Amino acid sequence: MRPYIGAGLSVGVLAGLWTQVSVELGLITWVAFVAWACFFAAGGGASGFFKGLSANLSGVIYGWLVALLTTAVQFPGVLAIGVGIAALAMCLQAGWTPLSFIPGAFAGTAVFFGTQLSFWPTTVSLIIGAALGWLSAFLGDRIQALVTKPLTAPPTDEPTSPVHTA
Repeated sequence: MRPYIGAGLSVGVLAGLWTQVSVELGLITWVAFVAWACFFAAGGGASGFFKGLSANLSGVIYGWLVALLTTAVQFPGVLAIGVGIAALAMCLQAGWTPLSFIPGAFAGTAVFFGTQLSFWPTTVSLIIGAALGWLSAFLGDRIQALVTKPLTAPPTDEPTSPVHTA
């Protein structure tokens, strides 16, 4: 049996549930999928959860700081300068293990800008997405163990030795 059946089933079911729940509650569906992907890209498990989510959230903060800068200071090129400084900071922070997943920081900034600077809705959706990543991996492992569990043969009265005496 293929090794991704458990992951596929758990991700598929949770993705469908998340989509329905997020639409009903007015949450930002796609942002959670970005964090979910970051969970797996950061290696999964506890490490992927913490590295992906902390990097995502740091990216939201960098995006917020750039937005704050562009409202406080008005001159041509201020956005480009702010983004450049934020990008530098997102790379430099990778020297600290909890924030070492650089793509997660860029993803966090991108989703913040993609939600038109909606700080709390973006943050909540990122947290939910990381949790869904962890849950889908956990459930996927359990499902995979069930579908690949070796079948045990029923006991027989036959001798187990391949050597027969005549």
